Amino acid sequence: MADVSHQRETGQDLSGHPDVPEMRERYARMLGGRGITAMAGPVFLVGLFCALSPWIIHFTSSQPALATHNLIMGVALAVLALGFSFAPGRMTGLSPAMCAMGIWLIVAPWIVGSGPDKGVIWANAIIGGLTFLLGLACAGMAMRHSRRGVRRAA
Repeated sequence: MADVSHQRETGQDLSGHPDVPEMRERYARMLGGRGITAMAGPVFLVGLFCALSPWIIHFTSSQPALATHNLIMGVALAVLALGFSFAPGRMTGLSPAMCAMGIWLIVAPWIVGSGPDKGVIWANAIIGGLTFLLGLACAGMAMRHSRRGVRRAA
């Protein structure tokens, strides 16, 4: 029977192997955007609430254009969240776009809607503020990761 125990009797240590730096770099690249996946859940929930807010706050009949707008923006946020989950390395560049979406959601009741009431204004302000903050957090994680990659390459 073969001895499968991991004994270091032979004195073989992998730290001197010529492929170790390349393997470490490859592993770091593979896990590169994984920090941003932590934000996928909150972004998805904010997008879901944004899409459903016209029916939750009951402004589908009084603000039909804004209801459609919030539905589309909510679906877009949910798609961004799914992208952060499935392809975090490729989606990190879109995190500043989330900040712009947040600002747009804050001002949309006056631009897209017509005479919005306080409930609509507060709902969009909260959704937009959360979207902006989550976008900042995602952008910060992406910048921190890119700086780490530059530092490793140097």
